[in-house]
Amino acid sequence: MAIPERPEVLAYVALGANLGDARASVRAAMQDVAALPHTQLVASSSLYRTAPFEATGPDFINAVVAVSTRLNAPELLLNLQHLENGAGRERAYRNAPRTLDLDILLYGEASICSPTLQVPHPRMWQRAFVLVPLAEIAPNQVNAAQLAEVVAQLIERIDLA
Repeated sequence: MAIPERPEVLAYVALGANLGDARASVRAAMQDVAALPHTQLVASSSLYRTAPFEATGPDFINAVVAVSTRLNAPELLLNLQHLENGAGRERAYRNAPRTLDLDILLYGEASICSPTLQVPHPRMWQRAFVLVPLAEIAPNQVNAAQLAEVVAQLIERIDLA
């Protein structure tokens, strides 16, 4: 796939799963995201276990990766959705248990609001399972007040990056 020379953009992607071998699914997805065209892995967080947030089902395994990419945001989203589909992701209902969930949290300094993509991710500031691993790899992206807002949400680091 030929891509015009675009500047590289630093993007942050949240990964999560709570069906099947969620730990293995998230680890594999980290490698799959790193292998996307015109994309390089910059950093990956530890894995974290969290109870479902505004949902039911087994605990989630979550992480965040930073990638440098020449893909534009819609292209990155399509590639992430392809990975989700390849992992058997079904969208039965909002916040349903899932084999894999990949969300663009931040895409450089961009602010995007389209029917298919919102960046920054609209609910990221309400979720410990996003903010804690994001703060681990990009402490400049999360401040103490934001972390204090989610401190009551239980989150446990289970694997070091």
